[in-house]
Order: sequence, then structure tokens, then C-alpha cells
Amino acid sequence: MRIIPAIDIIDGKCVRLTKGDYTTQKTYSTDPVAMAKSFEDAGIAYLHLVDLDGAKSNRIINHKVLNAIASQTSLKIDFGGGLKSNTDLEIALDNGANQITAGSIAITAPLQVQEWIRDYGPEKIILGADCQDRKIALHGWQEKSDLDVLDFIREYQKHSICNVICTDISKDGMLQGPAFDLYTEIITATGIQLTASGGIHSLEDLIRLQTIGCDGAIIGKAIYEGYITLKELSTLC
Repeated sequence: MRIIPAIDIIDGKCVRLTKGDYTTQKTYSTDPVAMAKSFEDAGIAYLHLVDLDGAKSNRIINHKVLNAIASQTSLKIDFGGGLKSNTDLEIALDNGANQITAGSIAITAPLQVQEWIRDYGPEKIILGADCQDRKIALHGWQEKSDLDVLDFIREYQKHSICNVICTDISKDGMLQGPAFDLYTEIITATGIQLTASGGIHSLEDLIRLQTIGCDGAIIGKAIYEGYITLKELSTLC
């Protein structure tokens, strides 16, 4: 299972939110490159980078942060937040993203995302299936659709999507454990390569996610708050 630390960016700083609520913003570092380098120094190979300014603005804002991390580390970066057009996609890839996450746009403009999958290949496009009460959320988690997460994933499987990041928003930032039952259901029903996100607070959580068949695990606040150390994560890499 891939271990994937998260860096969320607002105003060029590393922050974390709770349940996607911007009013809960807490800044952990003003130097995201240094933070990324600390992950790389621990033997970690992957990074989940989210442009929270972009998610609110409906266009990429923090591409310079992406470029700086990509040019100064060898981390494989999946990038999300604000990708709403072909131009945004090209900006992300040109600035060093190995993969991009299609979140809200996968709901609001499915034909465009399907075109991206065809043009760039399914290995470049991750489906962002973030949900609350099983319903897919969009626009930086500020809105909830009527679409069930399992139906959403199955529809995109018809278009060759093979990688999904799923966050149960009710778990995000709570440090009370991931949505194990939901992830088990998704993996069993679809066989998709699933990356779990939200709620992870211990090595035991990571081991359990690996046991149920998750392809990756995104870890944010547990690292920044010291619940899991980089030394501990290095043993899993």
C-alpha cells in the first residue's frame, strides 16, 4: 500500500481543515517545499497536494507551489483543487504533477473528464470520490449532490478509470479512524484501486486499510499533530 502524505495549500502555506470547513483552518508550515522534502527524506515516494484556494476559485491558484515541490524533490505528486478546464489540466501537468484528481468537474462536466481519460490515459487521471452520508460532494465540499458514491465510481469504470481517492468527509480531520466499512464495500463491489483518505490517526489504521485491500492511504493531520511520526511511516514505505 502506498503511503501518501497530504499538503493542503492556502496562500502558499501548509494548512489543514476539519471536514472541509475553511473556518477551521490551521497553519502548520509556511514552507511547503521544506515539508515535502521532510517526507522525501523519510523515504516516502508520494505526495497528495491540494490547492484549496483553487478549489474555492474554480481555477488553479497555487501552481507555483506545485512547481517548486516537483522541481526540488523526486516525489510523485497527485494534484487536485481548481481543475476545471483543459488549461488547468495542462498547467498542473506542466508544473510537475504526475497525476491529477478530477473532483467536482467529474460531476459537473463528465464528458470533459472522459475526454481527459481518453487523451492522457487512465493512469494520469484519478477520480475524486469524496462523500458525506455516501453522497458525492463538490465545490470544495461546500455542496452535496444526490449521487451515491458507489454509483459514481461504477459509472466512471465504464470509461476506464482505475484509480479513485475516496474521503468520507465526516471523518476528515477528526483523527477517529477511517471509513473502513465504506472502503471495504467499494473495493468488494468494484475492484477499483482505492486510496483511502480521512480519519487516519495510527499505524494500526494503516495496517487495517492495507488488509482490506486499499491501494494507498493519504495521511494529513495525523502527521502534523504527531500521532504518526515520519520515522514510523518510513517503516511502511
